[in-house]
Amino acid sequence: MNLDELFPAKPDDPLTQLVKQDLDPLSIEELDARIAILEGEIQRVKAKRNASVNFRATADQLFKK
Repeated sequence: MNLDELFPAKPDDPLTQLVKQDLDPLSIEELDARIAILEGEIQRVKAKRNASVNFRATADQLFKK
């Protein structure tokens, strides 16, 4: 997926800035810490997505004819 498709009008978006950051100056420890933080963020986003899917399924079931 192209990042420009996700954030075409948001050049200052933190995610856009994150993926453009130069990783060369980071140490192994800093890269490991970054990976841990990003993995935590992935889990948080997945939990939100799952909650949204479950909410939608519940609403669909409630209003189903």
